Amino acid sequence: MNNIPNTLEQYNAALGRCKDIFLKKTKDYGTSWRVLRTISVADQLYIKVQRIRTIQENKTQLIGDDIKGEFIGIVNYGIIGLIQLDIGAGVVDELPYEKAQELYEAKALAIRELMEKKNHDYGEAWREMSQESLADLILVKLLRIRQILANDGKTLISEGIDANYQDIVNYALFALILIEEGKHRNA
Repeated sequence: MNNIPNTLEQYNAALGRCKDIFLKKTKDYGTSWRVLRTISVADQLYIKVQRIRTIQENKTQLIGDDIKGEFIGIVNYGIIGLIQLDIGAGVVDELPYEKAQELYEAKALAIRELMEKKNHDYGEAWREMSQESLADLILVKLLRIRQILANDGKTLISEGIDANYQDIVNYALFALILIEEGKHRNA
């Protein structure tokens, strides 16, 4: 039997679970996230990754949502952030369910294509990374987004907010794959 992981299959499965939750929450809440400005999306992501880090450090948690659920939330908020960058943020504007699904799928496809290119060049180095490192890298990307916002959205030589969101989503999906493989604990 072949024990070599099929990254694309695992990635699509993890992303599919995230999309399923996004769509169910869209049915429950509509697209209330449309009011979130870029800093608010970054703060939502910050809360989630900070909670993961706290659980990792304390090795305990007091509420039921597990680390896996937080990584799923990071994926979905990262995609929301990308959507908001494209269609405008901070407005009270309900999107039809089908439009929200279409926008989610378009962003997810672009993020997956980026992952495939980077995975080729980096040789799946993420498979040897700790969950702690993936959380730290997500936090670094969030701090970069905050700094870009403080610079009025301008960078001199660095990637923009969109590239940081894409990396955040991919790091979270990698963590979900490794949790599924049993390589990372899911406190």
